[in-house]
Amino acid sequence: MAAPQTMIPVLVTLMLLTGVCNTLLTKFQDLQCVRDCDTNEPKYFEQPVLQTAQMFVGEMGCWLVVLLSSLYTRFVSSRRKGYTALSAVTGTTPTATDDEETLAPNPLAKPLVVKDENGRIELKGWAVLLLALPSACDIAGTTLMNVGLLFVAASIYQMTRGALVLFVGLFSVWFLRRRLYAYHWFSLVLVVSGVAVVGLAGAMQKNPQAKPTDPLPGPGGEELMGMMVREVVRRAKDVEGNPEALQTVLGVLMIAGAQIFTASQFVLEEFILGKYSVEPIKTVGWEGLFGFIITVVGMVILHFSIGVTDAGRNGYFDAKEGWRQMTTYPRIGLSSFLIMISIGGFNFFGLSVTRTVSATSRSTIDTCRTLFIWIVSLGLGWETFKWLQILGFALLVYGTFMFNEIVAAPWVRCMKDRRTTPLLVEDPIEHS
Repeated sequence: MAAPQTMIPVLVTLMLLTGVCNTLLTKFQDLQCVRDCDTNEPKYFEQPVLQTAQMFVGEMGCWLVVLLSSLYTRFVSSRRKGYTALSAVTGTTPTATDDEETLAPNPLAKPLVVKDENGRIELKGWAVLLLALPSACDIAGTTLMNVGLLFVAASIYQMTRGALVLFVGLFSVWFLRRRLYAYHWFSLVLVVSGVAVVGLAGAMQKNPQAKPTDPLPGPGGEELMGMMVREVVRRAKDVEGNPEALQTVLGVLMIAGAQIFTASQFVLEEFILGKYSVEPIKTVGWEGLFGFIITVVGMVILHFSIGVTDAGRNGYFDAKEGWRQMTTYPRIGLSSFLIMISIGGFNFFGLSVTRTVSATSRSTIDTCRTLFIWIVSLGLGWETFKWLQILGFALLVYGTFMFNEIVAAPWVRCMKDRRTTPLLVEDPIEHS
């Protein structure tokens, strides 16, 4: 059910507020010192896996909305509508006639599989486990982005996420057989160029707020992609001149690469929702549940295989130390609680907005979210003003707007009767 028109400005405002808080609160966590705070090499809170887990807890909060809605429908609405008509003559409840009983539908004649008006069947039973696939992609993408956020400013993080449209476009063509036109490809080139310029802007100027330690523990992580990341960072710190620039480039590459997993998540959701019928808010709830279970199991395995070793102690996979930091330092614990609330709120308000406005309007709102994050980061002193970053942001916005047909390419304006196919039939479900 779509929201009333009068509530749209409120929902959009709350969606923007919670979306901005997601990124800023996560960056706020990364800036909290947890060890050696009085030395020249303080150690900051660096627990991207725990941050991924807290995101899924926020998504599971959607089940609370489902529960409250169900209780409201069961008790409040039923009392308003739950009366039985009485016969005007006898004052008794009317009964069905023989003809009505004859015309009543036969339960045995019902189809075994009930489909909605779009030909989709209800997602239930073991089929719900299909949502674990996009959850796994969400885990990989979110964890990589959380690591990348350790190296870059919040605004660069949010702008780099604009590379998502590139991978969604490519995957939709390869796997969903969508068709992209020339202006779509041109807009993707603009998006990639914008991400490159944003990364260059961050690398050219030092960012005093992005000072992570070694991202992964020592030799215990060879089995993981993180070993390669660790070697790159070590070499970056050994380079004379500006090692922080290389760390910024590494962070941008990790965030941009994470969009591959996020795009895979969107394409998998599109495939599943194209075949099965399920409410979007329940989709977020199921993915939050599956993602939390997978993340916790992975945390336990990585903790006892890497985190308890001498090389892995106090690293990304030391779950015990991460939990201690989260419960010992009030700022970290409070920000974790607020992140869970903001993520749950962002999903709820975002889905409410999506049911009322178009997908193109949703992308415009998300662009405003990036702008607000940049402005707040500048106001808090988390980063410095960069003209080159404005150029990259402008390319990102123009490319995204052109892709979503908010603005037309110069040569398209002269064409008539242009037919396009939506990139994704279902609007992507926002998670963070």
